[in-house]
Amino acid sequence: MANCLVAQSGGPTTVINASLAGVVKANQLNPVYETVYGGLNGIEGILEGRLYDLTNMSELENRILKQTPSSALGSCRYKLKRDDDTDYRRLVDIMDQFDIEVLFYIGGNDSMDTVDALSQWAKKNGIAKRFVGIPKTVDNDLMVTDHCPGFASAAKFVNAVVTSTWLDYNVYTRAEVFILETMGRDAGWLAGSSVISDKVDLLVLPEEDFDQDNFLKQVKNCMDTKGKCYIVVSEGAHFADGSYLAAADAKNDGFGHAVLGGAGNALKNMILDAGIAPRAKVQDLSTAQRCANYLQSYVDVEEAFKLGMSGHMRSADGEFTGQVVGVVRKEGAEYDVDYIAGPASEFANHVKNIPAEWILPDYKGLTKEAYEYFTPLIQGEPDLIMENGVPAYVKPYHMR
Repeated sequence: MANCLVAQSGGPTTVINASLAGVVKANQLNPVYETVYGGLNGIEGILEGRLYDLTNMSELENRILKQTPSSALGSCRYKLKRDDDTDYRRLVDIMDQFDIEVLFYIGGNDSMDTVDALSQWAKKNGIAKRFVGIPKTVDNDLMVTDHCPGFASAAKFVNAVVTSTWLDYNVYTRAEVFILETMGRDAGWLAGSSVISDKVDLLVLPEEDFDQDNFLKQVKNCMDTKGKCYIVVSEGAHFADGSYLAAADAKNDGFGHAVLGGAGNALKNMILDAGIAPRAKVQDLSTAQRCANYLQSYVDVEEAFKLGMSGHMRSADGEFTGQVVGVVRKEGAEYDVDYIAGPASEFANHVKNIPAEWILPDYKGLTKEAYEYFTPLIQGEPDLIMENGVPAYVKPYHMR
């Protein structure tokens, strides 16, 4: 009996470890592999031979792992080059050394591209190694799957923050603008999810080119009517020429993507410079939106866990490789999903945007179809195991 390897890559989420727990638990229930190794710090750590044995994880540790935020195995932003197979061959050497047949890679768009690249290279070179993708990303921008694990819990957190900050800034009679900035480089799903709070006056998304004159006009209309204006903006909001609202120069994250942040402050400065409001506050949710495990969505946790189990279960088929598991929503009034799998090439290197027909003009939010899409995803709360008054967590394996 061969072994398997599971690793995590890219930005963490509150449920990325639930998928890891799902892989481990699935092998305990159905031992397809003798040993389940965890790759520390993604592909980068695996290439250094840094593995951790997860096979005999206790039931309690598995439960606590499900609620632990961030990536318990550690992460990386390491891009494999398709035109240089040095890393590919090193990876195979490591897999051979530990008698590993399958690598499960939990990650977002670039991680699914890694699954595709590795599986194509292995097939081309007649190498009997298999690669399976398990999706995660708060950006919710992967194709094929209805939504991505991690997004729903982040959306739940965003809506809680919107409601609480809206109540806070409304205690004063003074004229004021409040701006909330969320993650979302190319797609505005996370910012868009804020509309289900029914507190957002204006919504700025990367799906549409930013029109400064029209935006300021809408802010003024809101201030003239209410004396207040609550705005949510996605970090990836950009002008028609592609430049980001963020005032600072965007840097590269190692995958060729801009490292963003500052869109909220850019809007604040526009509003103050135009004299539309005497005061404006900015709340950048930054890292908190992807690691607030005290506000996990039960739906999100359970789906992430089951996707880990699904990837493991499907891998029992020796032909299963180059595939990514996902969910599709069933038709009907009650929310339910089917667990599916498809070629990694169909998940990766594309961006799933909010449908244009869902976006209302003049930054006025989203249609009822968006509410119907978002609302079921943030339902329920897992029964957290607490320790010293806060949620318990496993000591990260990459820190042991």
